[in-house]
Amino acid sequence: MDKNIHLVVMAGGIGSRFWPMSTSERPKQFIDVLGCGQTLLQLTVARFKDVCPDDNVWVVTSAAYAEIVREQLPNVPSSHILLEPCRRNTAPCIAYVSWRIKVENPRANIVVAPSDHVVLNAAEFCRVVASALRFTAESDSIVTLGMKPTRPETGYGYIQADLSTPCARNREIYRVDSFREKPDLETAKRYISFSNYFWNSGIFIFRVSTIVNALRVYAEEISEIFEGLQDVYGTPEEQSIIDSRFPECPSISIDYAVMEKAEEIYVFPADFGWSDLGTWGSLYERMIADAKGNVKIGERIELYDCHDCIVHTTDERRVILEGLDGYIVAEKDNALLICRRSEEQRIRQFVEL
Repeated sequence: MDKNIHLVVMAGGIGSRFWPMSTSERPKQFIDVLGCGQTLLQLTVARFKDVCPDDNVWVVTSAAYAEIVREQLPNVPSSHILLEPCRRNTAPCIAYVSWRIKVENPRANIVVAPSDHVVLNAAEFCRVVASALRFTAESDSIVTLGMKPTRPETGYGYIQADLSTPCARNREIYRVDSFREKPDLETAKRYISFSNYFWNSGIFIFRVSTIVNALRVYAEEISEIFEGLQDVYGTPEEQSIIDSRFPECPSISIDYAVMEKAEEIYVFPADFGWSDLGTWGSLYERMIADAKGNVKIGERIELYDCHDCIVHTTDERRVILEGLDGYIVAEKDNALLICRRSEEQRIRQFVEL
């Protein structure tokens, strides 16, 4: 295994979209959404076990979630759990961890991945990531993984690729023409009518020298902060100084800060059963339903004359449902959600009040 390969997991999200299972105190990345015995964070790290050594795993999270991360990932070095004192989107997050890794290994080749995504075909995922890492190891390129769309999805950003000429060193990789923001439904339908539009997975691959140089050029305000802290990385003073300086960063995504401006940006179109699991509905679409279209996550669930429902009750109590069509039923910590799948977005507004 290449000792220069590092994994960065971004785990600072605070969403409660899987209420009542997820809350602001315990967001979805820290819960067992799939009912498989592992949280989304644990599944993310496990996905890379044949790609990256345990000692090269990094997690960037909120200070509020430090103990949860340590509890769920005991094999990750404590010094590799970096704590953000406040939320500033993905560009400051990636800048901080990149300069931190650079101090330990200036030859590092990095994969950055969100902590709350699902991948169904782990073998294909590892093949794609390993191939992209070989590509970035030999160039000053940034590669993002583009997911082949299966529907006109309005909840994802899109990548427009130039498919006319694949890269000579890897014929599965193409130049990016543009990044597109989350579209309305009609625009999403237009995107998927073309073969060169892909969902933006938010998974990026680059050498540490490449991303540091790109931040210097395109995000100078951010780069100056973290480059100026190289003498304190790995010292007892690191956290207190980060707590002081990190809030000075603008809140901006890595897409806006770097990807939309840099020259050597490429996309690897892939299909390995990916979802960012933003809703109960997206979880329903990724799970295997029974003959009546029902998805059951939990051991003691009995359904009678129910169709197209998702039921997530992993506590030990027995659950019996009758006569429901197209419903979400979820329970956790004495809170119960019962709503139509079609009304999930509207109901979420009440949960988040």
